[in-house]
Amino acid sequence: MTLSFFDQFSSPTFLGMPIILIAITLPWTIFPAPSNRWLNNRLLTVQDWFFSYTTSQLFSPLKPSGHKWALILISLMTFLLSMNLLGLLPYTFTPTTQLSMNMSLAIPFWLATILIGVRNQPTMTLGHLLPEGTPTLLIPALIIIETTSLFIRPLALGVRLTANLTAGHLLIQLIATASFILLPIMPAIAITTTLLLILLTILEIAVAIIQAYVFVLLLTLYLQENI
Repeated sequence: MTLSFFDQFSSPTFLGMPIILIAITLPWTIFPAPSNRWLNNRLLTVQDWFFSYTTSQLFSPLKPSGHKWALILISLMTFLLSMNLLGLLPYTFTPTTQLSMNMSLAIPFWLATILIGVRNQPTMTLGHLLPEGTPTLLIPALIIIETTSLFIRPLALGVRLTANLTAGHLLIQLIATASFILLPIMPAIAITTTLLLILLTILEIAVAIIQAYVFVLLLTLYLQENI
């Protein structure tokens, strides 16, 4: 039974071929395409409001030169948000529980922000590695610490997203299994456990939304330091 709890995190296969690509590309098909009409339907109106509000919240602290990143970062947040939410449905696979995939998203975006800083303001970018007024004896140690913290950023992005989603999925499966086992033995406790499962599912929906937002928010903060 211990191994079955982690089977949900293994990449699904069909005829020996991994179908994770289908799980990655499927979320894009559920979003309606914008129309040329003056009045949109309710779904498109809510979608446009969500994108406009999120974009203004994420990019208002940035300089105008950073606004060109709005399209790709909002697309990334929509991609993560849709996969996180679809992964909560029964008999589905969540690609964002795979650390390799999350790191493949975190490292290129983090590296792009660093390269932009090195190209546009190399002095200030390198100056972040050594705070002003540092005693001479502490300079080598602080440079090592700041460099390590800089390279840990993409790891923190990927591990945070993976750990939060994995923990939530495991808790849901554990409580659901307990409810199923306790139902014929102790129905009252099983009903209480089921109510707890419903509350946990609502919490996991919030976690799925927040983690997608936090992932992109941290990228905008890294971008703000380098523009």
